[in-house]
Amino acid sequence: GLTEGGRMTSELVPAGLSGTGRRDGAPPTALSPVLPQVDKPCGLYVRAVKPMLDQALAVGVLAVAALPMAVVALVVAVTMGRPVLFRQRRIGIDGEPFDVLKFRTMREDRRGQRLDVIHDRRHTHKSAADPRHTTIGRFLRRYSLDELPQLINVLRGEMSLVGPRPELDSVVERYPSALHQRHYVKPGITGLWQVSARGTGPMHENGQWDLAYVGRVSLRTDLQILARTPRALVGDNAGR
Repeated sequence: GLTEGGRMTSELVPAGLSGTGRRDGAPPTALSPVLPQVDKPCGLYVRAVKPMLDQALAVGVLAVAALPMAVVALVVAVTMGRPVLFRQRRIGIDGEPFDVLKFRTMREDRRGQRLDVIHDRRHTHKSAADPRHTTIGRFLRRYSLDELPQLINVLRGEMSLVGPRPELDSVVERYPSALHQRHYVKPGITGLWQVSARGTGPMHENGQWDLAYVGRVSLRTDLQILARTPRALVGDNAGR
């Protein structure tokens, strides 16, 4: 669980990691420490309660966020043109692909844009130095507003509110075998890595956070992660 100060307790933190997501002062990698073996969650909460909670909360958040989302959609349409939504194939539960939804943040001519940052989406994600993003796009990504349409993915049953972030199939193909265990559960809009080590290294190199969640998924854990998400979005690590 979480301590009162918001840091993960030893019950949930992967072995050798502190609340900052670092091991001996360096970002963790997929190979060090060794990824654990976890059982596939199959209890009542994962099978029945979590899906119902996802649906109910997604409907509630969409009702509250409908106006802000309409404003964002209008701004994106005016500044970047159509389409307003960006669809990208990602890998979900049990390795099944689906199209994740986001508000567009990149220029229409992004493929011809010269990059002065490492040309690897796992390293440039949310980078303020990535010239492919518009000014509005960088703002949306900094506060994860571009991910609000993923509430629709939740309503479709493709995602959960809490879980490992979905990755590209080209990235998943290079996973070490143990990391495929993150697909035991639905991918999430937020997760343990986001609230514990947001921005600390590429997502694929922080797999022990995802497996720590998969091995201990529960109502209490999900509620704690949801409660910590707003602070993670606006904290010092946001946008990195």
